Order: sequence, then structure tokens, then C-alpha cells
Amino acid sequence: MRLYLNIAQIIISVALVAIILLQGRRGDLGGSVFGGTGGAIYQKRRGLEKTIFQVTVGLAIAFFVITLVNVIVTG
Repeated sequence: MRLYLNIAQIIISVALVAIILLQGRRGDLGGSVFGGTGGAIYQKRRGLEKTIFQVTVGLAIAFFVITLVNVIVTG
């Protein structure tokens, strides 16, 4: 079972990195931290951007759960 959990964790982590890299670079945080006007205009996520965001959240939750289960099983 540990082997399957490790494989699932690797697959989810690679998918999570890939989906994060697919997201658009908005620069909101960096602009506001370094003196820019990063948060001046709020844009709602739509279409593909919303789907990618939801997949990112789902993969992050799955990674967290798999990691907890892996720790419990190996502990």
C-alpha cells in the first residue's frame, strides 16, 4: 500500500506543478509588495482560467490528503 501511495503522491505532485505553470502570471502580489498598483482592478476568473484554478485547488487538496494518509500508514 505504501508503494501505491508514494506513486500517487508523485503523480499528483507532478500534475500540480504542471497546472501551476499553466496558470497566467498576473503579478498581483509582486506588484503590491514592491510598490506597484497590483490590486487596483479586480477581474473575475472565467472560462479556462476558472477551470485551471479549480483543478489546482483539487490537486492541492488531493496532495494534502494523500500525504496525510501516507504519514499515517508509514507512522
